Amino acid sequence: MSPSCSRSLFPQSLGWLAWAVLTATLTHAQIARNVVRQKIAGVDVLAYKTGVEEVITLRGSLPAGDIFSAQGNVAIATLTGLMLDKGTTRHDKFAIAEKLEGVGATLNFSVDMEMLEFQAKCLKKDIALVVGLLAEQLRSPAFSPEEFTKVQKQFVGGLRRQMESPDFRAADAFSRAVYPPGHPNRQAAPTEFVTATERASLAELKAFHAKYYGPAHFTLVAVGDIDVAQLQEAIAHAFNGWTGGVALPPVARSRESEAPRTQTVLMPDKASVSVILGQASGLRHSDPDYLAIRMATAILGSGFSSRLVGQVRDTEGLTYGIGSRLGNDTFSDGDWRIGATFSPDLLARGLASTKRQLEQWYQAGVTAQEVAQRKTNLIGEFKLGLATTEGMAGALLVTVHRGYDVTWLDNYPAKINALTVAEVNAAVKKYLRPENMYVVQAGTIPEAGAQK
Repeated sequence: MSPSCSRSLFPQSLGWLAWAVLTATLTHAQIARNVVRQKIAGVDVLAYKTGVEEVITLRGSLPAGDIFSAQGNVAIATLTGLMLDKGTTRHDKFAIAEKLEGVGATLNFSVDMEMLEFQAKCLKKDIALVVGLLAEQLRSPAFSPEEFTKVQKQFVGGLRRQMESPDFRAADAFSRAVYPPGHPNRQAAPTEFVTATERASLAELKAFHAKYYGPAHFTLVAVGDIDVAQLQEAIAHAFNGWTGGVALPPVARSRESEAPRTQTVLMPDKASVSVILGQASGLRHSDPDYLAIRMATAILGSGFSSRLVGQVRDTEGLTYGIGSRLGNDTFSDGDWRIGATFSPDLLARGLASTKRQLEQWYQAGVTAQEVAQRKTNLIGEFKLGLATTEGMAGALLVTVHRGYDVTWLDNYPAKINALTVAEVNAAVKKYLRPENMYVVQAGTIPEAGAQK
């Protein structure tokens, strides 16, 4: 259960956008042919050299997320990940921090529903040091009792702070509204996480680490000023002899949840109400209709030129922020949602306006002009995302996660350009049902009772 991530809005200046797209196109043409991919010490390694001098970004993952601990103690996977940077059997956390800070490098771990992920950045000359520290923390965490006690308290404190956020509470309740029990995208309730964390034991963490950590299905992506031979040698040395690891389990398509269609989480004395309106999408990113419905969703509620922002926020002035998106569909079928924030006195009007825009979009469909504009924006946003070592490393990693060959990155612009208005509108009608969507609202809601 990781903290939520912030998102930035894509710039809408078409002149600037055209220049950026051209630059990105020239810089990143034919990505796949420049990726060196090889199994090294059991690790799936992808190396991509860019024109950035001296800097290397590492991204990677292995299947050790919350879904693997759900049957016992739901907090074990996250707690195990949180212990990785608290010292190893060779170095305490201060020595590791000193080594990283001494060369200006960073190395961080996080746990989500499916994966343990890491991200690192360093200078080219320090790649062997950073890869060595990465391997050491993954292979031999110390699991110090003192550090474990601190981690438990810090994690519980963080959860309780998150529970004061209407955004968090709405998204948390929405996951249990749209996904039935047993689905990997269904979050355990925060109170369950707190209880599980407080009763977790070091023995459980050690057993989890022994069972799920290993090179099988471990992916490591390196992007930047790479000497491929030097990188491969560092990985081979650091991970030599490591064994274990598991694959993600297969996931059946979710059935419809039996949760109430309208849910309210009453939070006294909040200045705003967070609302999520949506449903399980039934789609995985690799499904044929995915890009068509993504296009339609972007037209409805992504960026300043979207319908929701233009009408509900700019014209009617009813919301602090509003948007629509597809999500949680990398490893399993995900969800479709509109998210908005309203002041309590504007909640009823804001939600009514949002539903009107949704219904009009669904019934009348999108226009040829909107599709043409969004093709430019989506392709531009995609290519701009590849313009940094962090962006390229992330794109390569998520491409592997989605089960694609890396040629998908080269083919994406053509796939977007090939979409037709008819395909986009048909996908909306095929997968979405506005009249049957779930509505979750969290915050200070006039004349509402709590439903938790």
